[in-house]
Amino acid sequence: MSEQLKKTALLLACFCLALCSFSQDKKFYIFLCFGQSNMEGNARFEPQDTINVDTRFKVMEAVDCPNLGREKGKWYTAVPPLCRCHTGLTPADYFGRALLENLPKDVTVGVINVAVGGCKIVLFNKDNYKGYADTAPVWMKPMIKEYDGSPYDRLVEMAKLAQKDGVIKGILLHQGESNTGDTTWPSQVNVVYNNLLKDLNLKAAAVPLLAGEVVHEEQNGICAQMNAIIDKLPQTIPTAHVVSSKGCSVAKDNLHFNAAGYRELGKRYAAVMLPLLGYKMKTEN
Repeated sequence: MSEQLKKTALLLACFCLALCSFSQDKKFYIFLCFGQSNMEGNARFEPQDTINVDTRFKVMEAVDCPNLGREKGKWYTAVPPLCRCHTGLTPADYFGRALLENLPKDVTVGVINVAVGGCKIVLFNKDNYKGYADTAPVWMKPMIKEYDGSPYDRLVEMAKLAQKDGVIKGILLHQGESNTGDTTWPSQVNVVYNNLLKDLNLKAAAVPLLAGEVVHEEQNGICAQMNAIIDKLPQTIPTAHVVSSKGCSVAKDNLHFNAAGYRELGKRYAAVMLPLLGYKMKTEN
């Protein structure tokens, strides 16, 4: 190759790199959400949850949803459901809304929600999930199948697409009910978190992990003992932060939150995330 051709090729490569960098909006904040049923959304959303959703709040659909007119891997205004096609209200709904109320008007927030009701944390372990998935209860298998057998791989696949558009700023987890009493849970979460950081070329200091407590003992949560384990997560993951569930209203089963509880929990996730982004939660009158 002549010297002139080499220079031309180098300039072209630099141009392409600049173009790719330019296409990523640094003010498009993306958050990955995963877990089991309380992240999936167990409560039916209500009319108030589907109106006046800011178009700056986006969801990347992780599965094809013909009933919603949504396709996998594309962004839509974040009108619930935000997980799969027939799921309910989640903490992610009001997490995103609360963030936008407190962030500059030129910032867009996007969420990607991959969750499977009833699953243990091992389902998101990319090396060990298959044995668990293969022996999962019959009622769980169709949910896993919607993610082509690996929820973790689907989350990473969607996240890589999202990184072309914006910047991943955090990871939200709500899981633990199916691991109640398991003291190895923090280390298992750490494996998943580190895998996400590695597979998406992220740095822990720039991408904190927020983990929500399960239904609190004061709300007679049937898995409330798990909160003592969840609360210790920052001892294993220094960039982890725990979101309290105390006082969040719950469903009759004392396992899931109700719609009002999800709204409050989502706002609490936002209140924890905002200072990590360099902003304060505005005080309500």
